Amino acid sequence: MEQRGPERKRGRGSIVGYILVVLLLRVASANLRYAIQEEVSEGTVVGNIAKDLGLDKSQLKERKYRIASSIPDPLFHVNQNDGVLYVSRNIDREELCAQSLPCLINLKTVLEDPLEIHYVEVEVVDINDHSPSFQDKGYTIEISESVLPGVRIPLPSAGDADVGSFSIQQYKVSTSEHFRLEVKDKGEDGKIPILIVQKPLDRETARSHSLVLRAVDGGKPPKSGNMQIIVNVLDINDNAPVFVQSDYIVMLKENAPVGTMIVQVNATDLDEGINGEVVYSFSSVVNERLLKLFEINPSTGEIFVKGDIDFEGKDKYEIEIQASDRGYAPLSTQKSVNIKIVDVNDNAPEIEVTSFSRFIPEDCRPGTTVALISVNDLDSGLNGKVSCSISDGVPFALTPSIQDKIFSLVTNAPLDKEKHEHYVITVRAKDEGEPSLSAEKVINVIVSDVNDNSPEFLLSPYNFYISEGNNPGSFMFSVKAFDRDDNENAHISYHIRNGNGDRKIISFLNINSETGDIVALKSFDFETLKTFQFQVIAADSGTPSLSSNVTVNVFILDQNDNAPVILHPVSSNGSAEGVEEIPRNVNAGHLVTKVRAYDADIGYNGWLLFSLQEATDHSLFGLDRYTGQIRTLRSFTETDEAEHKLVILVKDNGNISLSATATVIVKLVEPKEAFAASDVKSTTRDDEDNDVSFYLMITLGGVSVLFIISIAVLIAMQCSKSTDYTSKYLQETNYDGTLCHSIQYRSGDKRYMLVGPRMSIGSTIVPGSHTNTLVLPDRRTSEGVSNSKLLEAVFTEESIFIMDAIFLSTGQVQPDSLVTTGHPVLGSPLFFFLVFLDYFPCSAGHVIL
Repeated sequence: MEQRGPERKRGRGSIVGYILVVLLLRVASANLRYAIQEEVSEGTVVGNIAKDLGLDKSQLKERKYRIASSIPDPLFHVNQNDGVLYVSRNIDREELCAQSLPCLINLKTVLEDPLEIHYVEVEVVDINDHSPSFQDKGYTIEISESVLPGVRIPLPSAGDADVGSFSIQQYKVSTSEHFRLEVKDKGEDGKIPILIVQKPLDRETARSHSLVLRAVDGGKPPKSGNMQIIVNVLDINDNAPVFVQSDYIVMLKENAPVGTMIVQVNATDLDEGINGEVVYSFSSVVNERLLKLFEINPSTGEIFVKGDIDFEGKDKYEIEIQASDRGYAPLSTQKSVNIKIVDVNDNAPEIEVTSFSRFIPEDCRPGTTVALISVNDLDSGLNGKVSCSISDGVPFALTPSIQDKIFSLVTNAPLDKEKHEHYVITVRAKDEGEPSLSAEKVINVIVSDVNDNSPEFLLSPYNFYISEGNNPGSFMFSVKAFDRDDNENAHISYHIRNGNGDRKIISFLNINSETGDIVALKSFDFETLKTFQFQVIAADSGTPSLSSNVTVNVFILDQNDNAPVILHPVSSNGSAEGVEEIPRNVNAGHLVTKVRAYDADIGYNGWLLFSLQEATDHSLFGLDRYTGQIRTLRSFTETDEAEHKLVILVKDNGNISLSATATVIVKLVEPKEAFAASDVKSTTRDDEDNDVSFYLMITLGGVSVLFIISIAVLIAMQCSKSTDYTSKYLQETNYDGTLCHSIQYRSGDKRYMLVGPRMSIGSTIVPGSHTNTLVLPDRRTSEGVSNSKLLEAVFTEESIFIMDAIFLSTGQVQPDSLVTTGHPVLGSPLFFFLVFLDYFPCSAGHVIL
């Protein structure tokens, strides 16, 4: 306002010169507004004036682009090369604008040839760089002892050069039983601390009271200032001045000259003498800024203009006037004088966002209201008529409402949080004044999640292999799902579906609903259960909840948890002990008996070996470690004992071997005594052998041909496989024999059989071969094995098929057991139909289904 007056004077004095300039030069002007914080460092960029005004940067230097200023040390300077406005020195908002809001610095930039003048406003934004402070370190109050509880005593207010939220926000006073503090909010004039007497004072008990008044601003962290308050208790002056009017409200134009009388206040005091003489003053709570704008005559109560009044700085003032008597203990009364400032037309539009929904659900329908926007311009006429628009490229629209200058921000397209969760919307308001003034407001809209995605499992199905004999309650395996939603909508809980699979098995499974970890409450036994299947459901916590399920296939792996069981010999009381009688005149190699054993495990865990642990004479009897046959090593002599005890150890080939023992008592009898029994046995055996030999010869010829063809096919398949991988074979530690074992089971409509030496846990699937084919090493022994052993284990999701090699050895054919299977490679079930126990180097006790 100070600048416009001098400019008008200069305009009157040189009006002819201006007319000539207008005729000769083309003058253009435009308005820009920037904002920076105070105390920024020298060289800080304020804005690119050339770019914002659309000026040609290449002509700036030639046209002597500059800031027109009469100040020797200007706050800003403009670069003539790029048109960027920079800070030239430290800027103190309080020094420039004191308490005015906003703090604007008007700059005039000039371009010559042709002449162009552009006006730039720079707003200096306040920071919390000042602490509240009182004018005095101490303040003394004199209070009559006759005052009653409830008396209100205004205290000096603190000053804070900062404005807005960084100004003083609250007052505190030290604890006292006689006083309490009340803070009166004067709006933009700040807060006034008022000391209230809450307990009667007694001068004879306490002559004075010491309090500490603390002023705290709104910074983070807050700053504060203290003042010592001394309350002196005086004797009685019992009438305070009373103002004649109840309210003082006056109007004042913002251009009123200094010395203009605004209003006269008047107060009377019923007391006499000096106790009734009234003195007028501004209350101690009046802001220091008001003291620079207004003054009061202490005798007459007239209030005058002392400084420049600017409507843009403040449109109204409320001044606390205090009327005090001259008594020994002065009494005072406060009254507010409200001064309203008359405005002029110089305001840009203002945008206010109300009823703002910061979070919008992604499933909201187009047309959903996001915010109500009101646009206001303090000006009138065309200068106060405002149009409003928003930025492009967002799924929102601005629609006018019934009320003038109020708009609704609504959605105009579907939202999807998974694609775009945050929108920045710029609302622009522009008036129709000349030159037009505008304002912008940025609205941040966040799209909130709804439960529109089901959980997804990482794998489907899950296949897990666990060893039998697991510890009940220990972790077995885990399933995992993820959800594309957020927060509770993505919080997944797991449970096992009831009614799916074997309910008896599922009842022993427990799943951690939070992590998907699955434990078994029982120990699994491979010999009882080899595989099972169940389903896991993953459900989110949304409303309504969404879920998905996955199938889990569990395969039980065998462990060496069963010791060999002796099938023969077995005595009548169940112990592994038997008695065999043989004639003394038998030759070397005579078959005494055959120890038969069974192991419920499979693979190497069920592969049995026989050894002679104890014998009366080791030179007489020999034990075949693979078949369990006991034969004589030499002919008996007269000096040999008539009875011999043999202890046979049967052990499996597990990593931790399990074993059992059998005892055979061999009695030597004279040939005549044994002849009758052997004759009966021989007759029976001859009859059986005649029948079996006939069928055996027929099948042996056909099967031999099939066997040779099958071996050739297997060798060709093995040779065609790539050898670029490394197989992990079964351990060969202490391998010294082959025992056969088989077990039948049914999966779906197919019937499978597991045959031969069992695999240990060390067997693994060969990488790079057929993905589901386990290749076991070729093993040869020197006792009773002449042909190659072909071993291949095939794993599928439905079944496991293990075929051990066929071992052919010389010896008598004894139809101890029969093997039947539907092997998919060998084709004909006759291949195994003819194979009897002695054609396999198996334990006589092995049960082959």
